[in-house]
Amino acid sequence: MDTNAKTPSVLVTGSSRGIGAAIAQALRARGAIVIGHATRAIDDATIAADLADPAAPARLWDEALARAGGRIDVLINNAGLFEPNPIARDDAGWLADWDRTLQINLTAAAQLSRSAVAHWRAEGRAGRIVHIASRAGHRGDSPDHWHYAAAKGGMLALHKTIARGYAGEGVLSYAISPGFTATAMADDYLASRGGAGLLADIPLGRLATPEEIAVIAVFCALDAPASMTGAVLDANGASYVR
Repeated sequence: MDTNAKTPSVLVTGSSRGIGAAIAQALRARGAIVIGHATRAIDDATIAADLADPAAPARLWDEALARAGGRIDVLINNAGLFEPNPIARDDAGWLADWDRTLQINLTAAAQLSRSAVAHWRAEGRAGRIVHIASRAGHRGDSPDHWHYAAAKGGMLALHKTIARGYAGEGVLSYAISPGFTATAMADDYLASRGGAGLLADIPLGRLATPEEIAVIAVFCALDAPASMTGAVLDANGASYVR
């Protein structure tokens, strides 16, 4: 992306904490205009939208576009939900949580991507999408997280389809698949699964940091060559190699 021609405007979902907050901070350090998002209002610079509501992604896009003066150059689909959903639950509860996770982690990302692609095509100009997926999209997850793995696998398929469908029009798509990352969400999961023992599965010997994932996301958003569109970048300490 030619960031010298115009300061890029970037919409980052789930930017209030963890990986999203690190991405937003790193983008601002590069001079980008960042439109942040959180489920609930936290400050005037962040748009509140509960992505569990199917109508929320369209409202989020429209408000972000208005705040950016009618031009968004990059969409970063980072918002996500990671909650257990054991198969022993009653049918209604299991299905409700399946639907909620897929709505937040996959469908909302697809809705925002659709809005972004339509925006760029209508204006006849380039744009980029960066999807924060997961190692789980490749190798699956725990027995209590079918829904999370399915959503992230779907995100990777969505990403590849966008890349193949619109590269000729300058619409580029990149995906990042982190393993365990040192966030509050990961801490809760590690504690529930035996804590430090899970680190034995990571040859690097530690979790990734949000700042490491942010480095990759900013590269994809601003610097990655167009010929890299469709790529999936793994960041999991060699716990899953392919």
